[in-house]
Amino acid sequence: MPKRDGVIVGVDLGGTSMKALAVDARNNILAVEKTATDRNKKPSDLIADIASVARKAVESAKLEMKQVEAVSVGAPGSIDHNNGIVHEAPNLGWKEIKLGPELKRHLGVPVVVDNDVNVGLVGEHALGAGAGAAFVAGIFVGTGIGGALIAGGKLYQGSRGGAGEIGHTVILVDGPLCSCGHRGCAEALASRTAMERDVRAAIQAGQQSVVLKLMAKKEKSRMTSSIIHAALKQDDEVMRNVLERAQRHLGILVANAVNLLDPERVVIGGGIAGRLGEDFVGPIRKTAYEYFLRPDDARRVKILPGQLGDNAGALGAVVLARQRLGL
Repeated sequence: MPKRDGVIVGVDLGGTSMKALAVDARNNILAVEKTATDRNKKPSDLIADIASVARKAVESAKLEMKQVEAVSVGAPGSIDHNNGIVHEAPNLGWKEIKLGPELKRHLGVPVVVDNDVNVGLVGEHALGAGAGAAFVAGIFVGTGIGGALIAGGKLYQGSRGGAGEIGHTVILVDGPLCSCGHRGCAEALASRTAMERDVRAAIQAGQQSVVLKLMAKKEKSRMTSSIIHAALKQDDEVMRNVLERAQRHLGILVANAVNLLDPERVVIGGGIAGRLGEDFVGPIRKTAYEYFLRPDDARRVKILPGQLGDNAGALGAVVLARQRLGL
């Protein structure tokens, strides 16, 4: 069996699925494993599932756990990365869960834990759309809207690890109610959840749309990125109008980020960006330029779709583990 030094397993823990990559020291992906996230399970049982998918990735790479340097997890919610504790992950129903210590007990290797959007941006910064830039803002659009920051080439986490919550920037005062309890947040206006709400409202008001039919056909209970893409291919007017409105809100959000943080690049990640690419990001960029405080920034600041797609989180977790553990 060939020697493979520096192998790390990166895990992207999502609300609907978890994905594990076994990655070598040159960041080549040796194996991929994916399984559903059963949010109805007790935290201890779900952690056992994470351990299982990590082991399967190692086995698929024809390796043994003793050849693995570490396992690194990007998890949703508020994270104490020093102690591997998930303070709160609403999508999982978790509060004060010792993910790092419990996973280490299962696997017998060092475990790194951080926020899923943080690791996603770390991945894009090291290996994707943010490569070569010292100051990068990441905005990831999915069920919610998450943000992360690279400053001076390193992940910036603020005074207590909470930096980057750009999805809760208020864009429209007294706008729709957000999951955080406030109104008018970007997440309540432009996330995939917000888009689905607006599509359903339009249909309820009598407008014609194929979205619900596509969801039924694909047996989806939620409007996924693939549903959005399929509806747009059928020139669904409701979906197009809802998306355009979300893109304008996202453009304003990007401009706010640029005006406040002065990054070299803004990376737009998440499932919709991965599915639609420039078709999604182009209109966001156009609106952002309108709201830049310094018009010259339209030539200086690059606003780009992520390049790593669904692998951003797991690859970023691997890169972050190397940084934190000195591997």
